[in-house]
Amino acid sequence: MEPWNQTSASGFILLGLSEKPEHETLLFSLFLCMYVVTVIGNLLIILAISSDSHLHTPMYFFLANLSLVDFCLATNTVPKMLVNIQTRSKSISYPCCLTQMYFFHFFGIMDSVLIAVMAYDRFVAICHPLHYTTIMSPRLCGLLTGGPWVTSCFLSLTHILLMARLVFCGYNELPHYFCDLTPLLRLSCTDTSVNKIFVLIVAGMVIATPFVCILASYAHIIVAILKVPSAGGRKKAFSTCSSHLSVVALFYGTTIGVYLCPSSVRTAVKEKASAVMYTAVTPMLNPFIYSLRNRDLKGALRKLINRKVSSSS
Repeated sequence: MEPWNQTSASGFILLGLSEKPEHETLLFSLFLCMYVVTVIGNLLIILAISSDSHLHTPMYFFLANLSLVDFCLATNTVPKMLVNIQTRSKSISYPCCLTQMYFFHFFGIMDSVLIAVMAYDRFVAICHPLHYTTIMSPRLCGLLTGGPWVTSCFLSLTHILLMARLVFCGYNELPHYFCDLTPLLRLSCTDTSVNKIFVLIVAGMVIATPFVCILASYAHIIVAILKVPSAGGRKKAFSTCSSHLSVVALFYGTTIGVYLCPSSVRTAVKEKASAVMYTAVTPMLNPFIYSLRNRDLKGALRKLINRKVSSSS
């Protein structure tokens, strides 16, 4: 194959999760089901929160934003993979590749920051209940959501601008199922040191820092729970915290492994497996984790479904 660069290349070949044709039917069915569950679950939460005035509080405002981001994050990667499997066409044009990478990092950064914001919200609600309404004012809630949207846009755009200056030589086969930074950087035949430094800086800002803040928030929450006199209350609170922390561990454990671990310990298989966790599994799980134990949200969902059923009959 002849050398090519970003101006003359027609695009990349996404090798997908598996290069074995016999696995494609199973992968298509599995990811289609996961995507449908993700879409329905997250959109139901958004509709339930927006339609019930009792849920117009900071916690549910953040949850609605998280559901929107999870829906967009999954939609940016999974449908393209499903189309590639169905059509047996694995190509993606260079502009489409950069566009997909931009939105992947945009919504990925938002997801990471919003999970941390929700942990802080729970910390204030549990550890400072008397001052909750004062601390979590509409202005602060707006800053905690609006700020990440602006920051994500800037950081993602910077990633794309740095990527656009690179020259790619040799094979254009990408051992992934969507366009991501680390496999693309490995294909470049020019100096990528600036890109790699920026990746580490951004990962420290939007992955490591939120993760530390989440751990600190839940450490204070656990201390507060231990002071609850009722054994039943402690058990229920610990059960809720453990489910939240399991998603946190899944999301941050995989993203840290991809963007902060040394390249010597990373492989294409590990990167793809990790990407499945934070682009498909956690967006699917979040609606269940944050709603199944929430009586108010379950009530709003029942009202919404009953309203739709009665209006259609």
